[in-house]
Amino acid sequence: MSGGLRSSEVLDVLVGSWWKGRRHLVALVFFVFSLSSLSIRLGAQQEPPYFVTYSSVMEEPGNLEIENQNIAASPKNANAFFAPTLEFEYGVTAWWTAEAYLQGQKTVNDSAVFTGFRFENRFRPLPREYWVNPVLYVEYEDHNEADKSFLEIMDHDSIDDIQVPNAELHKEIERAIEGKLILSSNVKGWNLSENIIAEKAVNESEPWEFGYALAVAHPLAVKGSSRRCTFCRQNFAAGGELFGGLGTRDSFGLRQTEQYFGPTLAFNTPKGVTLKFSPEFGLNDNAAGVLWRFGVSYEIEQFRDWFRRTR
Repeated sequence: MSGGLRSSEVLDVLVGSWWKGRRHLVALVFFVFSLSSLSIRLGAQQEPPYFVTYSSVMEEPGNLEIENQNIAASPKNANAFFAPTLEFEYGVTAWWTAEAYLQGQKTVNDSAVFTGFRFENRFRPLPREYWVNPVLYVEYEDHNEADKSFLEIMDHDSIDDIQVPNAELHKEIERAIEGKLILSSNVKGWNLSENIIAEKAVNESEPWEFGYALAVAHPLAVKGSSRRCTFCRQNFAAGGELFGGLGTRDSFGLRQTEQYFGPTLAFNTPKGVTLKFSPEFGLNDNAAGVLWRFGVSYEIEQFRDWFRRTR
């Protein structure tokens, strides 16, 4: 109706009203819960249900995972948007995983645009499992400023930046090198991961930008069922993510940055398909009210064997 609110905007208002008075309490409980899990004894590693945070889990050598990760939001004073990201993750070796991304977005009352691509490499220097497992991450990204994938939050970015029309944002190209120090612990089924992020534009004279991501997750059941089933508890995992920007080298800190927190849920089917979902709530005025994420992935085992000549 003319002059009325879209259903997505009504949902954002209702959720935002509930969240406004409770967001700091929920974030505090999340941190206390995360730190308490460090006292649990070391256990088996599990694929965590994260969208932004990386863990120490690497792709199996020779396997190819294809994932479609989507995000949608209806920010205040800005047009609603939908941004899909197509990911191809390949296990080169047991300690080296490579990944390629293709990105785009569609904004209501605006246009649909291709926003760019990324190439990443993750290296796990220690083959054994320790209390803390480090992974080194290096990425080259080439995208325009119309990118709305929110794969990480950096600098002093604000949700107000996306109010600019796609036609103008599409002209501004950023090429950057991004590095992450990934620290991950696996204790009795729990995963606790911390990412420290630094990024430097190579085509512009800008200072180093920083961000972070923290996450914790656990499968709904650690021990598998004695019978084959699809909806068994061990096929589901739940957790939470906290992430945001940390400013730049010249103005480091949380001031005037975007901050988000949200629960995550994943369903790993026996056929190799994984479904993930997360509503991520903005913790300050620079963030969107809610970011809705949904992802589906499929793992192709021993993809490299498809290209080997049969003898």
